[in-house]
Amino acid sequence: MYAVFRTGGKQFRAEPGARIQIPSLDAEAGDEIVFDDVLLAHDGETTAVGKPTVEGAKVQAEVLGHGRTKKVIVFKRKRRKGYRRKQGHRQGFTEVQVNEIVL
Repeated sequence: MYAVFRTGGKQFRAEPGARIQIPSLDAEAGDEIVFDDVLLAHDGETTAVGKPTVEGAKVQAEVLGHGRTKKVIVFKRKRRKGYRRKQGHRQGFTEVQVNEIVL
């Protein structure tokens, strides 16, 4: 059983027991979260594809914690002009564990 849901402008595949890193949410560790924006659901036999979402389907998850990804270096340069800019960026994320998929 799995489902594809949308949060933070991105899509994620969820299975019961899976740990997923999603864009940062305003939630504390230990909180329960429900994702209602389910785009596709598969229960082992049938597949339900939403138009645009699957009616009544939801993904229930628990927040494990927050963190930041590896640093990405952004380097700009213009030839012959002496122009150089170096900037680093670390995107924040929230790690959740999927508890249940309700169809």
